[in-house]
Amino acid sequence: MKAVTVTRSGGPEVLRVTEVPDPEPGPGEVRVRVLAAGVQPVDLAIREGFRPPGAVVEPPFVLGNEFAGVVDRLGPDGSGRQVEVGDEVLGFRLLDSQAELVTVDAAQLVAKPAGMPWEQAGSLSASGQTAHLALTLLAVGPGDTVLVHGASGGVGTVAVQLARAWGATVIGTASERNHDYLRDLGAIPVAYGEGLVERVRAVAPQGVDAAFDAAGRGALAASVELVADRSRIGTVVDYPEAERLGVRGLRGPRTAARLTELVRLWEAGGLRLEIAEALPLERAAEAHRLVGAGHVRGKVVLVP
Repeated sequence: MKAVTVTRSGGPEVLRVTEVPDPEPGPGEVRVRVLAAGVQPVDLAIREGFRPPGAVVEPPFVLGNEFAGVVDRLGPDGSGRQVEVGDEVLGFRLLDSQAELVTVDAAQLVAKPAGMPWEQAGSLSASGQTAHLALTLLAVGPGDTVLVHGASGGVGTVAVQLARAWGATVIGTASERNHDYLRDLGAIPVAYGEGLVERVRAVAPQGVDAAFDAAGRGALAASVELVADRSRIGTVVDYPEAERLGVRGLRGPRTAARLTELVRLWEAGGLRLEIAEALPLERAAEAHRLVGAGHVRGKVVLVP
């Protein structure tokens, strides 16, 4: 099969689309023929040399931690497994998803709605679960005013809509070209950069209850000026700054139950998923450059 392979740590130029052996599913696993795989900022970090806590990752390895596709083979010992060959699914794993085939524990899959486009299905798990986990840990709920930094990106797009669905008022930071987009999602847009604190206070004179950073670039420093309770400020991108400021670095496990909740929200019409680009595997380096530039609206996906 073809796969996006990291041969050594470095920039997008180190990526290679290579032929690697077809994976075979082990006990309790299934194999999925991938039809779309999202590109996440963490993919770029792993390519550059970051290693997730507890993970041993040595080149060459295949990137990608979210995907959607069709089950094409079942592993042995699948007692209680709810997946069959031919099922359309979306799912997650740490690596190996940016390829024509991926093997995965059946417990990390959920059914894809028939009407969900493949590109959207392949983009949902990582960003969606990150946003869901973050807002849960920050206890976002009815009556809150929430500041989402990086609100037009993949994680931010979902975070805005989840917070709105959970009864919060949302202020979202983004470049001005994305302000109409944020209004369509139900957020109050503000431009990021110098003067952010004053702009947020102008649109939220009653104050801000929680802040979620999906952008970096000084977002946490602004947040501590706006939110009184530092336990309700968190980031998924700037952990060293979170430790320095005494706010929360947000981490936690992805689960099929969390992904199922997101899929149901999409089915109910409460979740819009924006795809900025859908590129073939051979253009993986271009996909990484787009995500790395930090101005993508929604997600970039690879389509094997």
